[in-house]
Amino acid sequence: MSGYARSGSQIPWWKEPTKDQWYAYTAAWLGWTLDAFDFTIFLLIMVPIAKEFDVPLTAVTAVFTITLWLRLAGATAAGWMADRMGRKAPLMISILWYSVCNFIAGFSPTFAFLFFFRAILGIGMGAEWPAGAALAMESWPTRSRGFMSGVLQGSWGLGFALSALAYGFLFDLIGWRGLLWIGILPAFVVIWVRIYVKEPEVWVENQRQQREKQVQVRAPLFSIFKPAVLFNTLTAVLWMAAAFCVYYSIWALFSSYLQKELHWTPLMVATPLFWANIVVFVGSGLWGIVADRWGRRPAIIIPAVIAVLITPLYLMTTDPLWIISGFIVQGMFGGAIYGQNPSYLSERFPTEVRATASGFVYHQGAIWGGLVAPVLTYFAVQMNMGFAIPMLIGTTVSLLVVIFAVFLGPETRGKHLVADLEILEAAEFP
Repeated sequence: MSGYARSGSQIPWWKEPTKDQWYAYTAAWLGWTLDAFDFTIFLLIMVPIAKEFDVPLTAVTAVFTITLWLRLAGATAAGWMADRMGRKAPLMISILWYSVCNFIAGFSPTFAFLFFFRAILGIGMGAEWPAGAALAMESWPTRSRGFMSGVLQGSWGLGFALSALAYGFLFDLIGWRGLLWIGILPAFVVIWVRIYVKEPEVWVENQRQQREKQVQVRAPLFSIFKPAVLFNTLTAVLWMAAAFCVYYSIWALFSSYLQKELHWTPLMVATPLFWANIVVFVGSGLWGIVADRWGRRPAIIIPAVIAVLITPLYLMTTDPLWIISGFIVQGMFGGAIYGQNPSYLSERFPTEVRATASGFVYHQGAIWGGLVAPVLTYFAVQMNMGFAIPMLIGTTVSLLVVIFAVFLGPETRGKHLVADLEILEAAEFP
C-alpha cells in the first residue's frame, strides 16, 4: 500500500542511492538537459530566421507553437510505452528523435522545411519527459526525492544556459544553422543509457503483479479520468496549463524583445538569459529542499507569490541594469516553480499509469503554453503594445492560476512509490 515517510536516516542522503539508482537518475538528467538545449536554441534565433526567409516573426513563433503542441502526442505515446514496455526504450527513442530533427532543420532550404522538422521535434521532446521523470523518480529514495526533482527539472535551465552561451559566442561565427547542427550531440547519450541503465524495481515488480493476477491497465490515459482520481487529475491539469503559460510568458519572447525593441547585441541578450538560467537550476534545488521539509505545495506556491511581485521590476523599465538584475532574480522564483514537476506528478499517480498520467498532464500544458508566443506577439506587434506589457500580463495572471491550482491539490511529501496495483483496486470502488 502507499505510505508516507517521515523518519530520517543516519547516513547522508547522497550515500543512500545505489549505483544503479544514480545511473537511472543521470540518464533522465542528461536527456532533459540536452532536450532543453535543442528546444531553447530556437527561441534565440527566431528573429534571424524570420529575416532570412522573409517571413513575419509571428509566423516563426507558430513553429514554436506547433512544436509544443506535438509534445502532447509524443508524451502520450511514450507514456503508454513506458507503462507497458519499460522506461528505458522510450527515453532512448526520444533523445534520438529530437537530436536528429534539430540537426536536419539546420539544412532547411525553405521556411516550410524548417517548420516541418522543428515541429516534429516536439514529438521527441514530449516523449522524453514522461519516460525520464518516471525513471528518475521511481529509482530515487523517498527522503531526498523533492530535492533531486528540483535538480532534474531545474536542469532545463542548464540546457537553456548552454544555448544562451552558444548563441552569444557562436552565432556570429556559425549562424543559426550551425546552432541547430550542434543539436545532434545529445544522440550519443543513448549509447550510455543502453549500456548502464536498468528499469526501476518498482516498475518491474508492478509488471510481475499484473502478470501474476492476470490483470492489465490497457487504457491508462482513460483510467486517470475515472471518478476515484478525477479531481486529482483535473487540478493537476490546471496547474500544468498555468505553469506552461508562466514559463513562456517569461522566456519565450524575452530575447526577441531585447533584440527587436531594445536592439541589444547577441552577447548582451545572452547575459541575462545565461545567468537567470543558472539561477533557475540553483533555485530549483533550493526549493526542492523546502519541498522535502515543508511539502510540495509550499515549494511551488511561495516562489510563485514572490514572482508576481518581481515581474514588473524588469519589464517596466528599459534600463539594462534593472532588466538584467530583475530577470536574474526572477530565475530564483518564477523560473523555479517547476522543480517539483517530476516528484509531485509522479507521487500523484499510481505506478500502473504513472508515465502516461505524468506525460499527459504535463504536456497538455504545452498546448496552452504554445499559444503564448503568437498571442503575445500579436499584441506586441500588430496591436503596437510592445512586448513588455503583454509579457507582464501573461506572467502575472498565469502565476495566480498556478497558486490556486496547487492549493487545491493533495500534499504528497514523503510518499513511497510502491508496486501495488492501485489504479485497478480504485476502479473496483468508483
